[in-house]
Amino acid sequence: MNLGISRVGVWMMACAGALLALPAVAAEPKIGVVDFQRLAIESPQGKAVSDSMRAEFAPRERTLQAQGQAVKAKEEKLQKDGATMSEEQRARAEKELRDSAREFERSKSEFQDDVNARRNEELSRLQRTIAEEVRSYGKAQGYDLILASEGVIYNASASDITPAVLSALQARGAGAGTAKPPASAPPTPAKPQTK
Repeated sequence: MNLGISRVGVWMMACAGALLALPAVAAEPKIGVVDFQRLAIESPQGKAVSDSMRAEFAPRERTLQAQGQAVKAKEEKLQKDGATMSEEQRARAEKELRDSAREFERSKSEFQDDVNARRNEELSRLQRTIAEEVRSYGKAQGYDLILASEGVIYNASASDITPAVLSALQARGAGAGTAKPPASAPPTPAKPQTK
């Protein structure tokens, strides 16, 4: 019986020793959440992309609007004067209207395709810039994990680092200048920071 107690005692002492060897309190991981959409909209880099896109496509958009108004004017003229036109004049006006409407739809489709392709290029560059700034901020502030707010179901506002990253992007945007690259040359991608 004495032998049984000593084994249990030794086992309990070994467990106690193992528990004492563990750190008293495990370090809590530092986790942050960032709103990429807000950064893309509110950062100087995001505003520069928006301004650049607007400036680049505004002339084509105005031309497209004028083309659409011309088609509408032809349609209204045909409706107004169609009853007094000869059969030949009416057929010619209808064909001209169809051709103009078809050309307008083609131009509108090409414009939208060009806008979408350019937006995707610019957003890709912007996302890389923002992701690099988030990584840099997270590393500097000792974060173990940073999540995008779009995939987070619950977030205490204390873990939202979006305002701090936005401030860093604003500081970088103010110092770097946000000049629009020439229209003939594609913009150069942002250089990654060295670690």
